[in-house]
Amino acid sequence: MRSLVAGVSALLLLQSGAVRAQETTPPPSQDLPDVSAPKTRAERLDDLFAQLKRERNEKRAERIAARIWQEWNRSGSAITDLMMRWSQEAIEKKKFDAALDFLDQVVTLAPSYAEGWNRRATVHYMMHNYRKSMADIEKTLELEPRHFGALSGLAEIMKERGRKQLALQAYERILAVYPMMRRAQEAVGKLSEDLTGDAI
Repeated sequence: MRSLVAGVSALLLLQSGAVRAQETTPPPSQDLPDVSAPKTRAERLDDLFAQLKRERNEKRAERIAARIWQEWNRSGSAITDLMMRWSQEAIEKKKFDAALDFLDQVVTLAPSYAEGWNRRATVHYMMHNYRKSMADIEKTLELEPRHFGALSGLAEIMKERGRKQLALQAYERILAVYPMMRRAQEAVGKLSEDLTGDAI
């Protein structure tokens, strides 16, 4: 919204001086960005993450996080979106093998689509295939280092393996991008206490 207001203000200023400057001002450079151009997916995500980092109201932060998930879920491909929907339906019915079949196709067809890897990591986690889940989490974070869903999965796997320090680091990475995530806040407090107690 702020960028839109800035764009409109700039446009009004240009219009007010147009008559005066008409004969003396050279035509605008073609290299200048068009302030009215729609934002790319990456730009929308950057804006949302900036809002998420600043927000100190838990409920409002949750709404921003939900909008981030909406952006992550958009693959830009109708076929990929369809397979993602089918995979979700299979997960809800606990048909994990079928879900993996769909997700294998997703990551093959759209290897740069982070959410495909994250969804497959989740299925592997639900099947207790932690090694495969970790591999997919690593790929997700390579594509989207701010993916707090993948970081949550990483933290949970580290906790289950008794790797408290690594779990703590994963939760701290979540809080760096999503400071108001209650579950991560509580986990950091608990793990910090545990690690302090272990050190005594």
